[in-house]
Amino acid sequence: MSTLPPSPAGPHGHDDHDHAACVAGAIARFEECCARSGARLTPLRRRVLEELADSHTPLGAYDLVERLGGSGEKPPPMSVYRALDFLVSEGLVHRIESRNAYLVCGREHGPDDVIVFLICESCGVTAEVASHAIGRDLAWATRGAGFTPRTPVVEIAGSCARCRTAAGAEAARTERVEAAR
Repeated sequence: MSTLPPSPAGPHGHDDHDHAACVAGAIARFEECCARSGARLTPLRRRVLEELADSHTPLGAYDLVERLGGSGEKPPPMSVYRALDFLVSEGLVHRIESRNAYLVCGREHGPDDVIVFLICESCGVTAEVASHAIGRDLAWATRGAGFTPRTPVVEIAGSCARCRTAAGAEAARTERVEAAR
């Protein structure tokens, strides 16, 4: 199983990540993709991708409308949905079905790859991993059922290592305070 780089800096102390390089990489992939396909790089598509790349947590379309509006005029939700549809169709963004939200794609995928999302229920950071073993087993199971999957995605909710560590440290601190009483 291969994984993406560690989680980004953010309000939960996930600070072992070169966030600027990550955002720049997503934009560079977007520009390459548009150059190859001849698709138009509209300002809104770029801004949506930048906001998603900056977040590292899945964002809904209305979250994006708010972020894109900032203190100025908000884009129409339908325009944001169209930009998201384009980014998903180009393979630059994934839709996290369980959250009805979107996340920048962190890697290039082969046609038989299964995409696995590890979603932290505490901080919301989502890691994208790939597993050829899961892909092989799912391909075998779906072929056996006469089924052709359209989007082979697995979403797993749980706790990231940092949140588990933080929870353990908080529990130990509480235990020390209680013992001192």
